[in-house]
Amino acid sequence: MLEIVLRFGLCIALAGAALAKLAAPRASIDALSTFGFRESPARPIAWVTLIAIELALALAVALGSDVAAYAAAALMAMFAALTIGALLRGQAGAPCACFGPRSRVSWLGVLRNALLAAGFALLPSSDSISIGTDAWMWILIGVALAGCVGLTIAVLALAREVGMLRLQLGTQGALEVRGEGPDIGSTAPGLSARISQNGADYGLAVFTSEGCGICQTLAPAIENVAQDPRVAVGVFDEVVEEELWRNLEIPGSPFALALDREGTVLAKGTFNNLAQLESVLATAARREQAASA
Repeated sequence: MLEIVLRFGLCIALAGAALAKLAAPRASIDALSTFGFRESPARPIAWVTLIAIELALALAVALGSDVAAYAAAALMAMFAALTIGALLRGQAGAPCACFGPRSRVSWLGVLRNALLAAGFALLPSSDSISIGTDAWMWILIGVALAGCVGLTIAVLALAREVGMLRLQLGTQGALEVRGEGPDIGSTAPGLSARISQNGADYGLAVFTSEGCGICQTLAPAIENVAQDPRVAVGVFDEVVEEELWRNLEIPGSPFALALDREGTVLAKGTFNNLAQLESVLATAARREQAASA
């Protein structure tokens, strides 16, 4: 029983390493430069050879070959030695693509390869090891706990990636496209009067639609911008202000126009969040400053 669990667990690890390299070929090939394979035709050949060896050994070990188990142990020991060499050369953190494009040279990688080497080396004699029921219970509990820890780490990593993605999306400006809405620098005195700036530095015309889910979600953000005394905000619905939409050639909602006190269009764009809406005002301020410089 122990031999079967150990054999297939090690085979999965070895085959997984090969498949991870296949899933990201460019990153895996480039990572070989960490171990001395500079830009040359030899690097792709080494990459293909390594994958073929890993898959062949994984299959042979799964079929019960002790020779393949010892060969896999030697391969893992060689990987550990190469990783130690890279660390001693000051390449900690460099890509190694051992288990996918995100794998990095580290002492943890050395430990992983050493443990795999030991596992493959012990595999041929594992059938002679007897483990009782209680021992198997604790082993399974340990595996379950390790799985829970791994799942927790994966969820936290995913949450971090999603957070970084949201931050990146939030920092993008509104989509300003030539030909959508009035031209930058053109005047819209009628629109400025509708907004009633009353001394505010900028007028912000926001175009929304009743059936626009994003518009409804962004209503609090629009109200938040309206609290700024330097900005006068006017909201114009697509149905109620159909003629205004047509005259200004508004492409859709949500869309925003930023005007100066004379009704000149300084910035415009489609937005999907508060940061993008504020970017319309920021662009307007920057252009106004540049024009007055």
